[in-house]
Amino acid sequence: MEQQLPGVYTAKRKDNTVYYRASITYRNKHISLGSYDNSRNAHLAYTLASSLLGDSSISLNSYDEMSVLPFPKWVSLINFRDNGIYFATPIYVRPKFFYYYFTLSDFFIFDLDDLFYYSSHRILRRGGHYFVADYGMQVNIMNRYGIKNYAVEGRDYCFINGNNQDLRYENIKIINRYNGVTATIKNGITRYGVKIHVKGDIKVGSYASEAEAAIAYNKAADLLKKAGINKAYTPNYLEGMSPAAYADLYNNVKISCRIRNYRCE
Repeated sequence: MEQQLPGVYTAKRKDNTVYYRASITYRNKHISLGSYDNSRNAHLAYTLASSLLGDSSISLNSYDEMSVLPFPKWVSLINFRDNGIYFATPIYVRPKFFYYYFTLSDFFIFDLDDLFYYSSHRILRRGGHYFVADYGMQVNIMNRYGIKNYAVEGRDYCFINGNNQDLRYENIKIINRYNGVTATIKNGITRYGVKIHVKGDIKVGSYASEAEAAIAYNKAADLLKKAGINKAYTPNYLEGMSPAAYADLYNNVKISCRIRNYRCE
């Protein structure tokens, strides 16, 4: 590549059209600033990056939407300047947590335990869902916190401080961990109701413990499959329960007559 203005290099696309790449070296780290259609904007990106890295008075709040630098790169550069480590993803680190930014007002707060993961996995958005590409699959980021894809905020989980942008582990409370299980509290007593879907929701039963309820769902799914229902029910996995204890609960847990006597229509 032929060097042009400081920080600017020419390059060619597959169709041989010329474009311009901008980059900067800071603390022995070579950082790509993006591709541009003309050398002027590429050079502006370089000079702006130089200013960001050299002037601590420039903050995230200084970002202008008309800037030639995209906001994620702005975040990465300021984090590098302030914290001495460069991330390709738009992360800004604080002493006990970090921000992952989409815009100034749209961001997540994560525990430092998640820093390695999100520094190497870019969060994508589609229709209100947030996911990462992991081993060729689209993985919902909420799955990392025990929140299933179909879970409903307020019913199956909640944010303790009321901020649904705060994904620190201490702020997430899982209410219903298992498929088909819903906890209800009446007169201070918690019961676990279980439903399973065939053509509509069918009641399986109500149970005193979450483990019983989770196993009741599994047993109901097994009975429905034996009755000829061809649905891919996802079984509940009870971590830490021995096979013997599971078998004992499975054999003794009661299932509604409608499930036991279900016939395909």
